[in-house]
Amino acid sequence: MLKKERVIAAVERLEELYPDAICSLEYTDAFQLLIATRLSAQCTDKRVNMVTPDLFKEFPTPQKMAVANINRVEELIKTCGLYKTKAKDLILIAQKLMSDFGGVVPDTIEELTTLSGVGRKTANLVCGDIYKKPAVVTDTHFIRIMNRLGFVKTENPLSVEMAMRKLLPPEKSNDFCHRTVLFGRDICVARNPKCEICVLSDICKNKKKG
Repeated sequence: MLKKERVIAAVERLEELYPDAICSLEYTDAFQLLIATRLSAQCTDKRVNMVTPDLFKEFPTPQKMAVANINRVEELIKTCGLYKTKAKDLILIAQKLMSDFGGVVPDTIEELTTLSGVGRKTANLVCGDIYKKPAVVTDTHFIRIMNRLGFVKTENPLSVEMAMRKLLPPEKSNDFCHRTVLFGRDICVARNPKCEICVLSDICKNKKKG
């Protein structure tokens, strides 16, 4: 089976396994997803979802966040880790949205990555989930699993993204990334993957023997 055929098979099987492909971060609009994703760096989505309700109650829009007191933002997000850097980024993000984009979250990776602390992973997530553009979100689960399956041979996020953009059907790519995260948490875990119950075991290049 060719690599492209194996990728299509993986897409179809994960669709069956996880029909509801949604981001585990909780948000109501583009700004909230952008902020929640920035907070999720080196932090679990579960923890972020515990923090954001109070944060968004006080600072629900770029307009509000842009003039926020940084000490108050730090206080609200402290349990997310790296809170001083993140608080600074959140305010800078909001300020740039107001000054450069009219308070609207942009819809291109190039523009999104001009925002403080926003990399391609976050930009892809916003473009895919909010603006329904083809996107490849290269989180740690995705990178690990694409390597295990033999679709890529690199740990570099940008290289993985570019390689998988060539292999994935564009209209399926964003949802496939969400499904891969669920798959990485449930079955293809970092240590001792559950190859014996894996729906992709026959197309995997690194399944456990025996």
